[in-house]
Amino acid sequence: MSGERVYTIEGGAAVPLQPVSLAEAGLRERQDLQEWVLARPEILGPDVILVAFEFDRWQDARGDRQRDRLDVLGLDADGRLVLAELKRDQAPDTVEMQAVKYAAMASRFTEADLVTYHARFLSDRGGQTVSEDVARARLLDHAGELDADQLRQPRIVLVAGSFTKSTSASVVWLTEMGLDITMQRVQAYRIGAEGVIVTVSQLFPVPDVEEFTISPQRAEAVATQSRKRKTRERSAVQKLVASRALPDGTQLTFRTTMEVDADARELVEDWIAEDPRRGRASWRNDVAKPLTWEYDGQSYRPTGIVSQVLQEAAQLARSVRGTSWWVTEDDLSLVDLAGQLLERSPFDWSRLHGILQTLPPSRWTTYGDLAEVVGTAAHPLGRHVASCPECSNAWRILDASGLPRPGFRWTDQNDARTQREVLESEGVRFDGDRADPAQRLSEDQLTAAMEGRTEKELTSPTRLLPQHS
Repeated sequence: MSGERVYTIEGGAAVPLQPVSLAEAGLRERQDLQEWVLARPEILGPDVILVAFEFDRWQDARGDRQRDRLDVLGLDADGRLVLAELKRDQAPDTVEMQAVKYAAMASRFTEADLVTYHARFLSDRGGQTVSEDVARARLLDHAGELDADQLRQPRIVLVAGSFTKSTSASVVWLTEMGLDITMQRVQAYRIGAEGVIVTVSQLFPVPDVEEFTISPQRAEAVATQSRKRKTRERSAVQKLVASRALPDGTQLTFRTTMEVDADARELVEDWIAEDPRRGRASWRNDVAKPLTWEYDGQSYRPTGIVSQVLQEAAQLARSVRGTSWWVTEDDLSLVDLAGQLLERSPFDWSRLHGILQTLPPSRWTTYGDLAEVVGTAAHPLGRHVASCPECSNAWRILDASGLPRPGFRWTDQNDARTQREVLESEGVRFDGDRADPAQRLSEDQLTAAMEGRTEKELTSPTRLLPQHS
């Protein structure tokens, strides 16, 4: 914040430190500021990993190489790209427009693009070749899946020693128009004869009032991210319950993650230290509520306890990936364990085959929704469907935005119909290139199909709810 003051305590008195520019402190943009972000990506926000650094592989529509260089390309746990521009001292007047241009170009990245760039980044940083399979696994483990809709909405972070008034005004207006832009201020202070300390403060949006200032578009994006976290949590729990990898009664311990900042983590750890029962739970193989919290003896989803802890300990309302916060005595999170199951054994696709057989005409679904219901990710499910003779009604699967799959092929190579032509003949309506979202089968309806419920339950447009006597 612009009025930040930093003090040392000398003999019981508060002595103000002298602010200096990073240049005056002998700190450089590339060798220092960029290396800090490499080592501490939480500067860009909670739960961000770096995909690429000093990215300059842009091309225009004709395939011509562009000379622009983005400082940092990251990915958050919700599957959104994070683009950061780093400036050692005052950012130039046009820094926000430069970042918006990068965001527009990055919004066209595909999963394949990110995997290629990340493999190159890991290889350059580690000094040895990293395969694209390893890079893909790292990205998917972090984000759950790379959804095209999410990738089209990058988040922008501007990091600098100071910002001009015109830049600040532009950022506020762009935020009101629906863009997600954060301004982080880096300030150096002299301490003693040789020492220097550096602070990083979020100038905008003001953290404590951000929820009151975000636009309706950003509010909708936050809600979408929350829904995706819940579906990823359900997927991990489903894998563990189906495999019985954890016996009933397995003890789990609460462990904070980088999804919240250091201050919140400290508050949570202090709150748990006051009563260690708050940090312990036992597992039971129940998809709905697999954790019994020792603190109150009640059963919850993993995220349910985490949300309550964050609220009680830090007065923080935050959507988190709860399965990352609970670990075994071997220090493996529930997410880690679910990932190991996929690596160790072939995936059982029989549940998918059963659901596909029940998909009715005039309805469609997505690779992502099917993946969440059967307990895998969209990418491997898509690869399986593309080469699976048992996957009936595969033409009724579209991408998350309702677009037909570009590489769709019929088993009969002589069949010249398009996927859209067949869907329209069955009664699916299209608006432009996209299928009518009202005809999309929800996860609940797909779950009903997997559980063998009735045709009426499957095709009902209303949410499936338990009956109460």
